[in-house]
Amino acid sequence: MALGPTLQTERLILRPPEQGDLDAWAELFGNPESARFIGGARTRPESWRTLALVTGMWPLRGFGTFAVVEKATGACVGSAGPWQPEGWPGTEVGWSLVRSRWGRGYATEAASACLDWVFDELGWTEVIHCIDPQNAASAAVARRLGSQVLRMARMPPPFADHECQIWGQTREAWRARPAAL
Repeated sequence: MALGPTLQTERLILRPPEQGDLDAWAELFGNPESARFIGGARTRPESWRTLALVTGMWPLRGFGTFAVVEKATGACVGSAGPWQPEGWPGTEVGWSLVRSRWGRGYATEAASACLDWVFDELGWTEVIHCIDPQNAASAAVARRLGSQVLRMARMPPPFADHECQIWGQTREAWRARPAAL
């Protein structure tokens, strides 16, 4: 039984996570550089728990983060999509990629498909992106998506000591953007 839809872009397949994605999750969360702004590096068992957490959001909320699969190789290369755990500061679309796939435009491509989906299928009226002020790469992705800094916010526990920039935009702004990103 599928937990959610499969989305496709020119180069990517976005689908709900599966147990077989653990190697990619362990690579993503095990690398201090790629995990720096998403809670820090984790062990493989901790990465498995993160995969289970993300997968569990689908039946609980009716949406969740997608596994990002590279069409050319069939490899899972990260995650992107809607994220709203209890206490979160808004309806977020986020992205994280394994280090070896940075700089290819995958984050923007995946997030764009997710924005279309949350606005069209989930009926969201606003999307945010929680971005550490030092995370220039994610800020650049948010800017390419047409988002802007809305405010600063403290994250909910267990990250309550961390303040981040809340980037975002409305459904109307997303739909009014120029066609090409």
